[in-house]
Order: sequence, then structure tokens, then C-alpha cells
Amino acid sequence: MMKMPKQAKSIRKPRNPRPKEWLASDLSQQYIADYKPFNFVDGEGVRCSLYVSGCKFACPGCYNKAAQSFHYGTPYTQDLEDAIIKDLGQPYCQGLTLLGGEPFLNTQVCLRLVKRLREVYGRTKDVWSWSGYYWDELLKDSADKLELLSLIDILVDGRFELTKKDLTLQFRGSSNQRIIDVQKSLKTGQLVLWNRLLR
Repeated sequence: MMKMPKQAKSIRKPRNPRPKEWLASDLSQQYIADYKPFNFVDGEGVRCSLYVSGCKFACPGCYNKAAQSFHYGTPYTQDLEDAIIKDLGQPYCQGLTLLGGEPFLNTQVCLRLVKRLREVYGRTKDVWSWSGYYWDELLKDSADKLELLSLIDILVDGRFELTKKDLTLQFRGSSNQRIIDVQKSLKTGQLVLWNRLLR
């Protein structure tokens, strides 16, 4: 009797929210999973990276699963903010990176920090953010998400998809994700990819 091949185990997809279904005002506990000053992996150049806590996308294969909890880590403090702003002042530091967790579900923290960065450094420091949200989803979402989007320079958008995982990609984990020049995209009304994209 011929054996039937085992069916491949289906991989659960990340969650897909409706517009304004998930709001930072309802979800964020303003906790921080980690802060890493002066690293070279979270975007272009030397960066200060803030990992916020809490994410509802629940992507299978998430590289930072602990930070999916909105209570993971420690509360955001003025002392931490002051340290980040001071670190960003180093002449070799190119900018700030927001990761998580999900920055757009932690807008209380992220907006406060990015607004202060802009007050102190203007546009001399750039801001990158990773998000499970896609560009088009953010454009249809809440006012706080749109405000944060308007203040950042580069967005790496989209859920991590395990079936599209590709470790050769620049600053991305799966091939569905994109590196978007936010300011050019908002100015032209069309999605513009980062001009230094190699792969």
C-alpha cells in the first residue's frame, strides 16, 4: 500500500487589524523592552535604538517575542529620555531607531521622544521606525499614528512573514517588507522607496 505524503503544516498568519482597531491609548503601558545606544544594525549608520514593549500582530517567527507583551521590561522615564537625547548628540550618531514591540501602538512614548529630538536637533538626526503596519494601513489609521509617521524619515513596513523569510535582505526579515522614504512619500502622495536600497 502506497503511503500518502504528510501534508505540510500550515503556518499561521500574523493578525490583520481593521483601521483604528488597535489604539495606543487603549493598549500601551509605556514600557520599554530595551535601549541600545550606538549600534550598527538597526538602520543606516550609527544609531540609538529604542525597543518599545507591546505588539498585537503576533507574527510567527518573531525575533523579539518577549516584547509582544505590553508589560515587558521597564516603564519609560524622563531619565531614559534625557540619556537618549544626550547620546544622539554625539557627532558620529546618525539618528534614532524605533522598534519593538510595535512603535505605532506606543505613540505616547514615541511621539514624546521624537518631538524632543526634533526640538533639539531639527532634521540633523534621522528617525527610522520598524512597524508591522503596512504604509496604506497607517494612512487610514488614528491621528496619533499619522502624527508619528509625519515625524519620521524611514519606515520599514509590514508584518514579518515566516514563509517569506530572507536573511540576505537589507534591514528586513521577509521579502514582503519595504524600506520607505516617508517624507518623500508624504510630499508626493505616492510610495517612494529608500534610495539606498541594495536588496
